[in-house]
Amino acid sequence: MCLAVPVKVLKTEDETAQVEINGVTMNVSTALMDGVEVGNWVLVHAGYIIEIISEENAQDKLELWDEYYKITGKNAE
Repeated sequence: MCLAVPVKVLKTEDETAQVEINGVTMNVSTALMDGVEVGNWVLVHAGYIIEIISEENAQDKLELWDEYYKITGKNAE
C-alpha cells in the first residue's frame, strides 16, 4: 500500500523543497512537479512531491489521519 502525506512548503531551492507537518521538517524533491511555491500544500510520497493540493484538501486528509490514530490507538510519533 502506498500513502501520500500532505505537508506545507516552507522553502524551495533548485529541485528541493523544505516541507513541514506537525513541527517536523524535511527536504523533498520537486523534480516530478512544476510550479511548487512557498505556502503550497502538497502530497509527498517516497521523498517526492507528487501533487499540489488546496489547504482544505490537506486539512481533510490530516483529519482522516487523526481519526485513524484515535481508532487504532497509534499516534504519529
